[in-house]
Amino acid sequence: MTRLLYLEDAYIPSCEATVIAATPGGIELDRSVFYATGGGQPGDNGTLTRPDGDSIDITTTVKDRDTGQHLHIPAEGSPLPAIGDRLSARIDWDNRFTYMRYHTCLHLLCSLVEGAVTGGNIAAAKARLDFDLPHTPLDKAVLTDRLNALIARDLPVTAGRITDAELEAKPDLVRTMSVKPPRGGGHIRTISIAGVDFQPCGGTHVQRTGEIGAVEVAKIEKKGRQNRRVVLRLM
Repeated sequence: MTRLLYLEDAYIPSCEATVIAATPGGIELDRSVFYATGGGQPGDNGTLTRPDGDSIDITTTVKDRDTGQHLHIPAEGSPLPAIGDRLSARIDWDNRFTYMRYHTCLHLLCSLVEGAVTGGNIAAAKARLDFDLPHTPLDKAVLTDRLNALIARDLPVTAGRITDAELEAKPDLVRTMSVKPPRGGGHIRTISIAGVDFQPCGGTHVQRTGEIGAVEVAKIEKKGRQNRRVVLRLM
């Protein structure tokens, strides 16, 4: 399986890697800095560069539905590398850092809204969470002020892990109703924002909340009888 370097350090923009499989449906590497689509966060795009300087554009990164293996999706018509080739893998850092800021901010939002999360999405220009809140009103201005206050505290954001058994004993740690963390591997990755939020998560995040920068709650929408959608934008 691919060694996922972004789980060790989300700030690594590139790495050297060896091709272990390559088809038009995806290139597999022995190690990668590319995040694969999941948890509402888009997969990374970027380039794979050969020693001679020729590059393969990677449009996104996904997980194989059957094997769970990382697949770097090449642009249509790109020449494929051979198994065993050494490549330099580099992500589009600007996109990644935007996703990291949004993803961390969504954790802060989760800490402020009482209600199970029914869905979420991160994009380059906005991010959202949907909450199961049939009767609770939400105020854009109040949420904006509270989010920015947490961001300004510049709280540390750290990754850890808990066992499957620990998560079974504390099921309330999982806020999402539709997406559950993978179990069966013995341990589950967690993200902690000091004194504010703690939950299982496999995404990429900034190291301190101050890196998010100013945000605004751009919209609160009613989606069905129970769902309330909160849309965020970086300022």
